Amino acid sequence: MAESYRRSQWSHGLFILPYLLFFTVLLVFPLIWGMWLSLHKVDLFGPGRFVGLSNYVRVFGDSVFLQALRNTLVFVAFSVPALVALGLFLALALNRTTRSTSFLRGLFFSSSVLSVTIVTLIWRFVFIPGDGLLPVIFEQLGMEPLNFLSTSGWSLFAVGVATVWWCLGLPMMLFLAALQQIPVDLYEAAALDNASPWRVLTRITLPSIARTIMLVTIIQIVMQFQLFGQAQLMTNGGPNGSSRPLVMYIYEVGFVRWDLGKGAAASQVLFLIILIAAMAQYVVSTRKTEAGA
Repeated sequence: MAESYRRSQWSHGLFILPYLLFFTVLLVFPLIWGMWLSLHKVDLFGPGRFVGLSNYVRVFGDSVFLQALRNTLVFVAFSVPALVALGLFLALALNRTTRSTSFLRGLFFSSSVLSVTIVTLIWRFVFIPGDGLLPVIFEQLGMEPLNFLSTSGWSLFAVGVATVWWCLGLPMMLFLAALQQIPVDLYEAAALDNASPWRVLTRITLPSIARTIMLVTIIQIVMQFQLFGQAQLMTNGGPNGSSRPLVMYIYEVGFVRWDLGKGAAASQVLFLIILIAAMAQYVVSTRKTEAGA
């Protein structure tokens, strides 16, 4: 009997073996390899040599890295709350079973299936000086057109607007799925008590989807810290690096200058920042949920 039980355990383990192999090859091994690279002076033309933490010292002493870090933090602080708030607003507005809401769901989600190249091309047509949509609107209003893509302070904002438009579909659909799991009895009881819409929202809807809000926030933190394609294709990190994110910095150091050790060190810093931000959000949200319960 015990032997058959052990065989059953081994047979069950075989089902997760393909996932474990892919997880190890595609995630665990690259992570460990990146840590090893970050401790070595490495390029493509030699075996490399161990330098300890000097690559990290070089990274934090690089003003370009500090600027890219600041740009990324500002971008995440803008884009993540916007995606969570707008996604929740759209989900609340479209949480109905009508043909028009079904059409609008598909319309708002459609941007998520586009590639980053198409998204940036669309928004370049909006922001580009001269014949772009926004400059034309500014001229019609009698205002001086602003060159969003090549003006320091506005270039990162333009990238953020394009990113929010592109990524809005996933938060909306996750919130819709969570809203549809809330028991109808709760809303019927609130209607019998003549509860106001605001009270229903704050006392029933939001507490019921608190875990989904946490999930969406963590997903967006992880995704938006990895900003690269939009910034590269829309502004190329300019002007003067004012829209260069951390991933573009890592790319330029590792694959343009071929300083792989320094690039790996910067990537480990980015990984640590994402991990801390995601875990902090998880801990804070979990405590709020437990306190509310």
